[in-house]
Amino acid sequence: MSNVAILGSTGSIGRSTLDVIDASKGELSAVALSAHSNLDQLVAQAARVRPRWVVATDDERVDACDWSKLPSGTELLTGQEGLATVAADPEVDVVVTAIVGAAGLHSTWAAIEAGKRVALANKETLVMAGHLALALAEASGATIIPVDSEHSAVFQALAAGRRDEVRRVILTASGGPFRNLARSQLADVTVKDALDHPTWKMGKKITIDSATMMNKALEIIEARWLFDLDPDQIEVVIHPQSVVHSMVEYVDGSVIAQLSPPDMKLPIQYALSYPHRWECPAALLDLTQSHTLEFEPPDTNKFPAIGLGLEVARSGGSAGAVLNAANESAVAGFINNQIRFDEIIPACRSVLENHNFVAHPTLERIIELDAWAREEVVRWVCA
Repeated sequence: MSNVAILGSTGSIGRSTLDVIDASKGELSAVALSAHSNLDQLVAQAARVRPRWVVATDDERVDACDWSKLPSGTELLTGQEGLATVAADPEVDVVVTAIVGAAGLHSTWAAIEAGKRVALANKETLVMAGHLALALAEASGATIIPVDSEHSAVFQALAAGRRDEVRRVILTASGGPFRNLARSQLADVTVKDALDHPTWKMGKKITIDSATMMNKALEIIEARWLFDLDPDQIEVVIHPQSVVHSMVEYVDGSVIAQLSPPDMKLPIQYALSYPHRWECPAALLDLTQSHTLEFEPPDTNKFPAIGLGLEVARSGGSAGAVLNAANESAVAGFINNQIRFDEIIPACRSVLENHNFVAHPTLERIIELDAWAREEVVRWVCA
């Protein structure tokens, strides 16, 4: 049995991870759960799976929550220190890092530092500090296995050949809800419109990132570090059906793709079971029915985030941390009706172009720049 800590257990990835554990026939056990603000759901999850720990990270909500319903034997921890304690504990075999955004950096870092298997759903760790995180993993012996469906697909397809035989990696994108809108129409997009994703059920921030295609920009940067790629080896293609999750093209022209219905339980389970494959609670691809699979190039004029992601992947250094922080702040501004949808990416570019680039930043400098970029977006919004 592998003992699994789920950091961010009340989000969509966390809930799907619990489904995978339930279906694992005793191969997996949830020994730790964490949540930020949805503490009532955290208590309900703990009552069901009886973990050794729960971690609550919102200090303002901890005292207001009724913890009396926690099972006996379940210990309550709090804050980033609680996450780090769980991530590093010898009893934990696998850490699922499903906390969204830069908030997941510290706990993911603790899991890597402790030499764990890290099922990485928090792409921001590699976007912000890929060079440092991979060096740390090499030193600690940690194994990083991607949970994002695109990167899981690449991870699987790379098993078909040697790394020096890879010509390019092709990340697929659904195109989001605005694939067929004219660029001029994006100025009138509402928050409700942006949250209406055609194929995936995800959290609010990630869904909006899909609508701007910033999620693909961040995935380009993540893939650059995770698979040690030249950024010019990474391409994006629009695939509205979200059945082909990504592809790897080899130098002989062979293209290896991973296909499955749009359900995160499969890539989550593969990160937990690797190198083995088990029956999965996810839906199966029914090839007895007719399917149409479409592919088209992205409109980078309408969705400039893709080009921005490639620029940042080429730059490296502090650029990823600044882009990620600016985007998180700009998305929050859009959700709060402070900026228009079509102003999110220009705000990110403005902050990125005006930061003092650092080629080899320390983790401390990355955290400083994260805070700076957020403040700059607020100024941009208020200007």
